[in-house]
Amino acid sequence: MELVFVLLMCLAGCGASGSREWAQHGAPMFADLTPQEMKAVRNYLHAIPEMKLTYASNKALKKNSILLMELHLPKKHLALKALDHGQARPPRQARVIIQFGNQTKPKITEYIVGPLPFPTTHIVKTFKGNKPVRFESRPITLVEYDHLEDKLKTIAAAAHKLLFETTGGFSYSNCSDRCLTFSDIAPRGLGPGERRTWIMLQKFVEGYFIHPIGFEVLINHQDLDPEKWTVEKIWYNSMYFDSVEELVEKYESGEIEKLKLPDHDDEDLFSTYIPRGHSNTATNIHGPKMVEPQGHRYRIEQNFVEYAGWSFAYRVRSSAGLQVFDLRFNGERIAYEISLQEAVAFYAGDTPAAMQTKYIDAGWAMGSSTFELAPGIDCPEIASFIDLYHYFDTDKPMLHKNALCVFEMTTGMPLRRHFNSNFNGGYNFFGGLENTVLVLRTTSTVYNYDYIWDFLFYQNGVVEVKVSATGYIHATFFTPNGLQYGSKVYDYVLGNLHTHLVHYKVDLDIAGQKNSFESIDLKYVNFTNPWSPENFIVQSKIHRTEHKTERSAAFRFGKKFPRYVHFYNANEKNKWGHQKGYRIQFNSHAHSVLPKGWREEVGISWSRYPLAVTLHKESEVTSSSIYTQNDPWEPVVSFENFINNEDIVNQDLVAWVTVGFLHVPHSEDIPNTATPGNAVGFFLRPFNFFDEDPSLTSKSTVIVRPDEDGKPKIQRWTPEVVGHCVSDKPFFYNGTYAGV
Repeated sequence: MELVFVLLMCLAGCGASGSREWAQHGAPMFADLTPQEMKAVRNYLHAIPEMKLTYASNKALKKNSILLMELHLPKKHLALKALDHGQARPPRQARVIIQFGNQTKPKITEYIVGPLPFPTTHIVKTFKGNKPVRFESRPITLVEYDHLEDKLKTIAAAAHKLLFETTGGFSYSNCSDRCLTFSDIAPRGLGPGERRTWIMLQKFVEGYFIHPIGFEVLINHQDLDPEKWTVEKIWYNSMYFDSVEELVEKYESGEIEKLKLPDHDDEDLFSTYIPRGHSNTATNIHGPKMVEPQGHRYRIEQNFVEYAGWSFAYRVRSSAGLQVFDLRFNGERIAYEISLQEAVAFYAGDTPAAMQTKYIDAGWAMGSSTFELAPGIDCPEIASFIDLYHYFDTDKPMLHKNALCVFEMTTGMPLRRHFNSNFNGGYNFFGGLENTVLVLRTTSTVYNYDYIWDFLFYQNGVVEVKVSATGYIHATFFTPNGLQYGSKVYDYVLGNLHTHLVHYKVDLDIAGQKNSFESIDLKYVNFTNPWSPENFIVQSKIHRTEHKTERSAAFRFGKKFPRYVHFYNANEKNKWGHQKGYRIQFNSHAHSVLPKGWREEVGISWSRYPLAVTLHKESEVTSSSIYTQNDPWEPVVSFENFINNEDIVNQDLVAWVTVGFLHVPHSEDIPNTATPGNAVGFFLRPFNFFDEDPSLTSKSTVIVRPDEDGKPKIQRWTPEVVGHCVSDKPFFYNGTYAGV
């Protein structure tokens, strides 16, 4: 079939590089693994005797099992042969992580398995520099959580009276509606090779994340025999203890102050979504809704999407999340890849759990935390909802229904408009174009936080990449000293300050692969006024800096950032003689989270730079890994090693973008953080890439001119009446103004 396709393409014109047909032909290279492919890979690996694989659900920790399975991307130069020349697509392959716990020296090994859908080979996948993966750096699994649960039951049983009296009747075991639960903290230790986790107990009610009870315990669970796990520390009422027995003894003897949480019936209401208080909004009618009067104006074919000149392929990588490939406008590639790499939230606080919390979310398989989207809330009812499949800590593919959506929306803002007054109570003309965009969206709920991931495609060649944060804050037990690290949001609850940072890979191919990079600032100039020599003119002029090396193009947080950052093709020009380019425009309030080189900061060295530009390399495909969360001190992927002194002039370039914001929680974050003001990202904006605004092709433009009698003459290219769901009245415009 592939050969027939190629022959047909050549008959249609093999020189038509960038054609729609080739883009659609290449899109399946980037599609996530199908359930059938996942099962085939699983069965193939389980049939290899020397691997001795068992199932992930096996309750033993000393076992060999598949941890994660996802698509292994083809190399770029091979993918481009299919995308730009219609050649056969490279065979599909899977990336598989296997944890070998059932051997003398446990290890983590990654394999590339293929070809799909009928695999016959597997080769070891290595990291840059052949760095080994420590077994202790593996993500935690459901089975390990089960054993932690058993350990907590033992701890809670020994401290039952203390917990019961502290919480007003809550317990960890043998409970019905007054139960306790827990949240675990990462990284799991203070150095490489450790697996020690601080765990805090909470009331198991709706929104338990903001119900800490003031009991935190440090468990060493490094050994693969849960019977050998130990309690190393306990924190209760601002005091540290070396064991449960010590705590209970001092509690019973009255040596420590007994803690008593408020005990009243509506105490748990504050964390729920149940409406409360008086509303001035009518409840017997619905609010505004989006409609598509004549149906979708976009097209989806498997993982290939087309809209208003745009085309792209997408996938949702189980380890990290949403990615877009082969992004084209009117058939011309803008970017080969724009992909989410990592998201972190580094906290501060007064309790040990708060001090230790430095979440690095790929380590929780952030991309597989894509749950069902709610019509009318997460996406408009008119959206196309798409199922996703993941294979993480499971024995079979997991179906996530309606976990991704695609929709077109109006922004309620014109893309452009102008009213041209005649300054005499009338006008010469009015022109305007509504702003509609296509949105590609999914979410990641990584325990307490919900991230909404968006790609927005505008009619004028602009792409917006955005993340909005919502969900529950990560809260710890209130102490007076805690006010240095956040806000009191309930009687005994502290909302802890934290910084969100998100990292993206942006592999731009502006009018081809050979691109260069410059920054643009302004400089004041002072010169004699040519038409009034006794005076001077002071004004700004453009100052361009070409960045010739990777190190020169790595911009540190805390240093002045350029006004414009511009990627261009020096060999391709628009009609007016300008080099065709795109620029990245930031919408971010990010800053570094730790001093350079300080312990956990080494694992997120990308967080030093709002922008770094490097050469495209197959050995530098991702800036983080699923192992960084539990070993940030000696990470297997070190972004800092990407930045050398290599030449970046007229090369295949990758921009690495960091966005984020500081969040000091406040009372309005109860019950949840709201999205307004908590959205950051960046724009890709054409900068002399086109000869004029490409949205001029849109037939949604409306122009109004007065006729000879002064009556409005409306010129439009779409139906006069939108549709009964919006308005049954035709467009009307007067344009005059007068005194009254």
